Amino acid sequence: MNDEIYWIWLLRCLGPAAPIADMIAVFGSARGVYEAGTVEWRLSGILTAKQIAALSKYSPSESGGVLRACRENGWEILTPDSPYYPQKLRELRNFPPVLFLQGDKEALLPEVKLAMVGTRKATGYSLRVASMLAQSLSAAGVTVVSGGALGIDSAAHTGALRAGGKTIAVLGCGLGTDYLRENAALRREISENGALISEFLPFSPASRTTFPLRNRIISALSLGTVVVEAGEKSGSLITARYAMEQGRDVFAVPGDVISSAFTGANKLIHDGAKPVFSPLDILEEYVYTYADAIHIEAATKVFETLQMPMRQTYEPARGKAPKTAQPAAPETAATPANSVRELPETASKNAKAVYTALQDGERHIDEIADCTGLSVGECLAALTELELYGCAALTQGKKYKKI
Repeated sequence: MNDEIYWIWLLRCLGPAAPIADMIAVFGSARGVYEAGTVEWRLSGILTAKQIAALSKYSPSESGGVLRACRENGWEILTPDSPYYPQKLRELRNFPPVLFLQGDKEALLPEVKLAMVGTRKATGYSLRVASMLAQSLSAAGVTVVSGGALGIDSAAHTGALRAGGKTIAVLGCGLGTDYLRENAALRREISENGALISEFLPFSPASRTTFPLRNRIISALSLGTVVVEAGEKSGSLITARYAMEQGRDVFAVPGDVISSAFTGANKLIHDGAKPVFSPLDILEEYVYTYADAIHIEAATKVFETLQMPMRQTYEPARGKAPKTAQPAAPETAATPANSVRELPETASKNAKAVYTALQDGERHIDEIADCTGLSVGECLAALTELELYGCAALTQGKKYKKI
């Protein structure tokens, strides 16, 4: 049998995040664990009665359905034996026995990877900051890692894609699961310009327990984790805690001190996380170690360009805006001035609602949210989808228009 069968068997029997490193240290491999058998499992002293019972529940030969599903859908199976399996994950006591991958497995190889996480119900300010930071980091040569969810995750992935860089989404469900339809277009784009990965068996549904488990992978893959807007009980704080336990760096974007939406991120800074005001605050921690991979100048140039439409100074005495015109944001699609692209029928319900809201002209994201009844995070995901379809674009003043 192919050794993949044994790693899948181990995952099926013990589930994700099982402390399998001790077993592999004793028996050598997943095949070695299986071939040792019940007597050796008991004599080893490292397996509980519950684990022994679980290992007896399935046979490696029963894992053929997983191999078939991956083959039919073009998904890769990465085990610790694969040269594409990240070494940083292998260092975990509860490393994933299998990573299921959709996309480019080469995206896992670069060492300079940084995670960006935060709330799903992010403010427009935080979404903008996350996107700007991710785009700048990506331009500098960083692979951006996040969780593929709404809010900050979407902004991070989108920023990286806008820079033409690679991004990795670590999913809290199995590949092939119809989860979070609003982000289907973004996940497709990630799979074409990076990778979707999951430690869960294909078609496994998401649940309240799966997301905390996957967070340890997000942090372990990365040199450091950047937290953008996190409340006191935000799931992104779990990722930050994992990062600290794994010896990784933790960064946080400061937020409103009187808003509960930023309590978690601000507390991280209070407890020692490095505050982030620009991509340089992050990159300076790694540029000397990874001088050949990180391009500081590119990050600085992109970040300054992205800041320009946001800059707005006022005359203190009269409170009037300056008369100088703000530079327009670059167009994201080369569409003739008088032509409008049709929205595909496959677009999500939210994308169609936002597209309709743009019929009457340019709108700020807050206006779109008011008009559609969607949250700002849902609007951002829908706008990302429209941008990917080439049907919407960001203009000056943080407004969006139909193209």
